[in-house]
Amino acid sequence: MSKKLLRSGLIVSVMTFLSRILGLVRDVFLAQILGASAVADVYYLVAKVPNFLRRLFAEGAFAQAFVPVLSEYQTNKSEDEVRRLIANVSGTLGTIVTIVAILGVIGSPMLAALFANGWFLEWLNDGNDAHKYELASFMLKITFPYIWFITLVGLSGSILNAMGRFAVSSFTPVFLNLSIISAVVFFSPHFDEPAIGIAWGWFLGGLVQLLFQIPFLYKAKMLVRPKWGWHDEGVVKIRTLMIPALFGVSVGQINLLLDTVIASYLNSGSVSWLFYSDRLLEFPLGLFGIAIATVILPLLSRQHSGDNTHFKATMDWGVRMVMLMGIPAMIGLIVLAQPMINVLFFRGAFTAHDVTMAGYSLMAYACGLLSFMLIKVLAPGFYARQDTKTPVRIGIKAMIANMVFNLILVVSLGYEYGYIGLAGATALSATCNAFWLHQRLKQDGIFHISLQTLLFGVKAFVSAGVMAAVVLYLMPQQSFWIDESSLLKIFELTKLIVVAAVSYFAVFTALGLRPRHLKSHAQ
Repeated sequence: MSKKLLRSGLIVSVMTFLSRILGLVRDVFLAQILGASAVADVYYLVAKVPNFLRRLFAEGAFAQAFVPVLSEYQTNKSEDEVRRLIANVSGTLGTIVTIVAILGVIGSPMLAALFANGWFLEWLNDGNDAHKYELASFMLKITFPYIWFITLVGLSGSILNAMGRFAVSSFTPVFLNLSIISAVVFFSPHFDEPAIGIAWGWFLGGLVQLLFQIPFLYKAKMLVRPKWGWHDEGVVKIRTLMIPALFGVSVGQINLLLDTVIASYLNSGSVSWLFYSDRLLEFPLGLFGIAIATVILPLLSRQHSGDNTHFKATMDWGVRMVMLMGIPAMIGLIVLAQPMINVLFFRGAFTAHDVTMAGYSLMAYACGLLSFMLIKVLAPGFYARQDTKTPVRIGIKAMIANMVFNLILVVSLGYEYGYIGLAGATALSATCNAFWLHQRLKQDGIFHISLQTLLFGVKAFVSAGVMAAVVLYLMPQQSFWIDESSLLKIFELTKLIVVAAVSYFAVFTALGLRPRHLKSHAQ
C-alpha cells in the first residue's frame, strides 16, 4: 500500500508539475503584455474570481464532500447505485451551477463592486480609477461562465480520483493554461483592450477541460445521463457536507480575495504584485500540498471507521511528505524571491520597480507556504470522516485573525507598502489555521503528529537553513539581475536552484534521511 500511495503521489505531482510549468509560461506572457499596469490590476482581479471558484470545486469543498460519500457507495453498494448517485449529483449540481452562472453574468457590476470596492467608489465619484470598475464589470461577464465548466470538471475529476485514476484530473489544468496562452497570442491583438481577449481564454479553457475528461468517464462506465435528485439520499449527504466545506476548506482563498478588495484601495499595481507573488507560491503548493491531499483523501475515507491506526499512519505520512518538500520550498522562495520574479517577469511592461515590489510580497507569502500545505493535508482528516463543521469553526477564527493582522500590518506599512502587510497577514492566518486544525485532531484523539515526524521536520529545517546559507553565499549582486542578459540570468538561477536542492538533500541525508522515511505504514 505504501508503494501505491507514493506512486499515486508521484503521478499527481508530475502531472501538476507540467500544469504549473505551463502556468508560469502563461504568466510570463501576461507580464510582458500587461505588466503591473492599471489594466493588469483589472485582469488579475477578474482572474481571481474564476480561480477562486476552481479552488472551491476542483480542488476544494466539492471534492472534500463528494469523494467520501462516493467512496462509501463504492465500498457498500452496487455499481448501479454508484452510477445512480453520479447521475443525481451531476443533474442537481449542474442545474444549480447553471443558474449561478447566469446570475453571475447578469450581476457582474455587483460582483465587481464587491471584489473591487475601491474602484467602485472611484466610479461613483468620477475618480481616476473609474475605468477600472467599468472594465472589470465587462470582463466578469466573459470569465464568470467558467464556474459552469469547472464545476463539472471537478465532478468528473473527483469520480476518476475515487477510482484511483489520478493522472487525468491532475493533467486537466494544462488545457486551461494552453487556452490562456493561445488567447494572449491569437485573441488579444484583435482587441483595443488586450485584456478582454485574454479573458476569453478562461471561457475556452473551461470548455476544453470538460471535453478532455468526458472520454475517460465513458471508458470507466461512469458517463451517465444527469437527472435532478435534490432529495436523493446521497445528494442530501453531499450537500449537507459541502455547504460548510465551501467555507472551511477555502479559507486561504477567501483571505486572498479579501486581500484583493483591500488592495484596490492601495498603491496602483498592488493587485498585480500580489497576483504574481501568489502565482509563484502556487507552484510548490500545487506540486506537493494539493497533490498529496488529492491522493490521501480517498484512502482516508476508507480507513476512518473502526481502528484508526492506518488512518493516523496515512495522515502522518502526508505531513512528513509536506515537511520534506514544503520546508525547503518555503526557505527557497524567501531567499530567491527577487531573482525568480526577475527571470520570469522582467520584460516588456513589467519594470524593475515591479520586480522589487512583487519580490517583497512573495517573501511575505512564502513565510506561510508550509502552513498552506499543512492545511491541505490536515483538513482531509475531518472531511474523510464527513465532519465539515469543525473546519468551518476553525476557518472563521482564521478569517478573524486575518482581518486583525491586515488591520495591524496594512496600517503600519502605509499606502505604498500596505500590500506586503496583506501577504504577511495571509501567511500568519494560515499558520493559525494549521495549528488549530492539528490541535483539534489531537484533542479528539483522531491524529497527532508523531515524535518521529516532528524530528523529521526539525532535520528538514536544519537542512534548509544550510541550503539558504549556501545559496546566499553564491548569489550574485542585485545589479546582476537587472543588467545581464535573460539567458545568463536563467542559467544563474537554474544553477542556484540545483545547488540548493543538492545541498538540502546532502545535509538531510547526513542527518539520517533514508528511503524508509518516504513510506507509509498504512494498509
